[in-house]
Amino acid sequence: MEGISSLLVAYALLAFACFLASAFDPSPLQDFCVADDPKNGVFVNGKFCKDPKLAVADDFFFSGLNMPGNTSNLVRSNVTTVNVDQIPGLNTLGISLVRIDYAPYGGQNPPHTHPRGTEILVVVQGTLYVGFVTSNPENRLITKILYPGDVFVFPIGLIHFQFNIGNTPAVAFAGLSSQNAGVITIASAVFGSNPPINPDVLTRAFQLEKNVVTHLQSLF
Repeated sequence: MEGISSLLVAYALLAFACFLASAFDPSPLQDFCVADDPKNGVFVNGKFCKDPKLAVADDFFFSGLNMPGNTSNLVRSNVTTVNVDQIPGLNTLGISLVRIDYAPYGGQNPPHTHPRGTEILVVVQGTLYVGFVTSNPENRLITKILYPGDVFVFPIGLIHFQFNIGNTPAVAFAGLSSQNAGVITIASAVFGSNPPINPDVLTRAFQLEKNVVTHLQSLF
């Protein structure tokens, strides 16, 4: 009986290890797997891959991160994404990059999460107030003011934000531990879902008057 119990424990640990191993982008089993049109390749990790012999330099190239993004929008920021959709050669490599531009005081990357990636951010211009919130039940806010050259990490899946507190434009670059980390902007997801969430749900969840909830839903 003791041997069977040990075997069951071993199987449980193995299953848990397999779950952890599959929780993030898988490690590649070849040099690269350039994403390609379905008619030309085989399906690997969410993309079809071309024959490696047909790979060219442009499969691993992107140009334009030196160009400021347009921040004339409601949140006064712009995120230029460089993931597997922009660089096909990123497929299966488990990494991507963004440039974030922030308008002078008030430009922000609003509270959001990346369900599939940790983010490491470096400020190259301006002054940012950044932070993230830990998971339930503590919900502790961890914040820092960043200056050019400073680096900050946002753990995978946690709600986080950046806010330009300077009177000049700010610029930051961030790496993410996924070829496509995904993004869920909290306000847009909650108040701008399609179709809308029943206002009665949000009224109780956020302890707001129903007319406030419907107004917020109209904005998104």
